[in-house]
Amino acid sequence: MFDVAVATADPIQCIPAHLPPPPEGRTIVVGAGKAGVRMAGAVEANWPSPLEGLMIVPYGYKSNDGRIEIVEASHPVPDEAGNRAAKRILDLVSSAGPEDIVLCLISGGGSALMSLPAEGLTADEKASLNSALLRCGANISEMNRVRKHLSAIKGGRLAAAAAPAPMVSLLISDVPGDDPAVIASGPTVADPTTCEDAARILEKYAIGEPVAAIDLLKSGQTETLKPGAECFDAHSVKIVATPKMALEAAADLARTGGIEPVILGDAIEGEARDVAKNMAEIATELRRTGKPVRAPAVLLSGGETTVTVTGNGRGGRNCEFLLALALALNGAQGIYALAADTDGIDGIETNAGAFITPDSLVRASNNGMDANAFLADNDSFSFFDQLEDLVVTGPTHTNVNDFRAILVV
Repeated sequence: MFDVAVATADPIQCIPAHLPPPPEGRTIVVGAGKAGVRMAGAVEANWPSPLEGLMIVPYGYKSNDGRIEIVEASHPVPDEAGNRAAKRILDLVSSAGPEDIVLCLISGGGSALMSLPAEGLTADEKASLNSALLRCGANISEMNRVRKHLSAIKGGRLAAAAAPAPMVSLLISDVPGDDPAVIASGPTVADPTTCEDAARILEKYAIGEPVAAIDLLKSGQTETLKPGAECFDAHSVKIVATPKMALEAAADLARTGGIEPVILGDAIEGEARDVAKNMAEIATELRRTGKPVRAPAVLLSGGETTVTVTGNGRGGRNCEFLLALALALNGAQGIYALAADTDGIDGIETNAGAFITPDSLVRASNNGMDANAFLADNDSFSFFDQLEDLVVTGPTHTNVNDFRAILVV
């Protein structure tokens, strides 16, 4: 089911139907994200006329350049390579005229890859703030609200740089709710939020540094482009793949195998541990009562949970979810689960996710492992690595957020 969910969001399959007709002038392709290589490849394979451009992707994702140049940069914490490439993208789209077209390809990860701090903020200060947001438990909408208000390219500013050239943005959504203004912090999309909103998020999570970022937000100098701005007049935005599409494809596959799917939601947020406890209750109730459906059944869900990091261990939100789920289920028979990030990378580790079985805790105990201690130290990667229960796919070159499947038999 995970494989089918990922395949549904393959840019090679979902990009071509949404491409605009070629212009009389130049075609400029820009963008950023974990799906960038295959999004660019899909355009190149289906574009009948000359094109040029630049895409930013994470380190290790690059393939041979075609007509569209591929540049690698750091994710999830921005680096100078991403800042230089983002500046080049701004310069490139600024050269476009009314007879040209700018095609912007955006996917998850684009916010960190295409950072470019606002004037008055250094790259190191922006990276430091990004790290603090990743550790504090902020959700992706909150993080990107702050990021776009401290960027020279996000929050609609890329669209402003491209005007008056027509622009088409093709997006692969990795955010709960599929809001284009949140995906990669909306570089080509109007933003209704304010600097004051962003400042309140930092206050909520007691983030007081860097001082330069706080001061910029309080000053309002870095306000984003708002709905109705003239630069969006010749601009269209299309979402070509979503978490919901991926879950529906997995549900269809389950039905063909005689397993009744229940999609719990494609935009589930919250602390990974809390979500795990809730889903453990649903799974055990289903097995005990046959409600809302009778076993065999699979509970499917997407979205993006968060982890408030208090320990010193390793592991992304999907492994943290699974370890908490295993503890909540406490060896309940007939319940199995997989959780993985559809981009192939859970947090900053080498795995996509992991899986649990009814005997996961017993096997851990037999190996001298205290599951509660691993969870307390945010060390879920090490837990599943020692059990040899990691799911390792490598980069999938797409990203429609997390995929969770709890099988009840």
